[in-house]
Amino acid sequence: MDTEMADTSALSSHYGQVQVHFTTNSPDIELPEGKRQLLVPTNVRRYGLSQILNSESMLDTPAPIPFDFLINGTFLRTTLEEYLTANGLSSETTLSLQYVRSLIPPLFEASFEHDDWVSCVDVLSSSSLAGTWGANVNVPVVLGQERILSGSYDGLLRLWNKSGQAIATSSSSSAGGHTASIKSAKFISPTQIASSSLDRTIRIWKYSEADDHFSGELKPVLELYGHLGGIDSIDVHGPSNRILSASTDGSIGLWTTAKNSAPAADEALISGPNAKRRKLTTSTNTPQRGPLSLISSHTAPVSAAIFNPLDSTVAYSASQDHTVRTMAPAEFGTFEVRELARKMKETAWLERLKETTGRGRRNQSVRDGTCRVWDLRSSRTGTKDEGNGVVGEAVYVIERESQKGKKRPVGGEGIKVYGVAWDKEVGIVSASEDKMVQINRGRGVTRPNDP
Repeated sequence: MDTEMADTSALSSHYGQVQVHFTTNSPDIELPEGKRQLLVPTNVRRYGLSQILNSESMLDTPAPIPFDFLINGTFLRTTLEEYLTANGLSSETTLSLQYVRSLIPPLFEASFEHDDWVSCVDVLSSSSLAGTWGANVNVPVVLGQERILSGSYDGLLRLWNKSGQAIATSSSSSAGGHTASIKSAKFISPTQIASSSLDRTIRIWKYSEADDHFSGELKPVLELYGHLGGIDSIDVHGPSNRILSASTDGSIGLWTTAKNSAPAADEALISGPNAKRRKLTTSTNTPQRGPLSLISSHTAPVSAAIFNPLDSTVAYSASQDHTVRTMAPAEFGTFEVRELARKMKETAWLERLKETTGRGRRNQSVRDGTCRVWDLRSSRTGTKDEGNGVVGEAVYVIERESQKGKKRPVGGEGIKVYGVAWDKEVGIVSASEDKMVQINRGRGVTRPNDP
């Protein structure tokens, strides 16, 4: 056993002691009532405390469980003595320590190279389908046949397996594909994909694979017109075949993928200047439809629109007009603005929202070429400059493998990460202007029930 806790009484002659009260929200590792309070040396860190909990006199676990510890919503990263000193506390204080299973840092697993910046990613797996369709998904994804979808600034969609093989690539602009950069793409089902672009359209694709699962085809089956600006973000609700869109024209759109029930498209949008070249070069006759509804409740570009994952009758939108809005996409395709969030004054929050579309200029935490894993249990009350709200600290920082060892640009800014998808089977998948899709995995991060 580590000397840090081998002889508590001996250590106490050289270091002080402090009373701690152990708590947890996990019933399977909860201490009996009489063992929750203990005198421990003040020089111990996370590792020593973890060993104390795993000892025979405490949890007596069959195999050691690594623990992290939260004090007042902040992870302990120093000795208890250093924590007491930093917070102006005496050793007479009883410290409440919440213990949680440690997360193994997400490690680099693979990256897939593109010809241009990668703007978005999505994952097809059993867990992602359950999130889109609910627990009763009737088209399960076989383990090992998970798929990664990426959209790029070259206007193409790509389907990958976890080994990094490109299984399918979407049509070019001359064959019914997007005529400008793709900004967002989502699986609607295992055989249907939606994508949005700076060409102001949403396209629906039919996806099919060969029997050997090493090649596939993406075929355009529907073009949706209605927005007057680029479409930065879309969200899908598989069971109803509905799509939400957020556009730089300040509006939110509601669409259906069923072409027989979709309204006719506005001919002026189809035959406008951007469509002239497409008509001359396109060799396909993909059906074209309009929105069920468009609402212009925002006064600036809309950065994102999402369905409530627990209630698809509710949707949310976020805009550069500093507001978040709650909406009800009604059954017959009309929008009702239920609630307007208070005006957002917090600069950090606002700039983080802007950075999701690459338009922010001040918050460099999203422009440093990293993804960050946050634990909502770790939080503190923010300062006045932070908006006086609840502030969290990142548990892990995931850097781009393509940038490791390279000198950072002046000002500390790095390449932008445009999109991330978090999946239990595949891991943390991110898209960046380094022209890479990157996969990271960590035990307990994407699979909380891992032993």
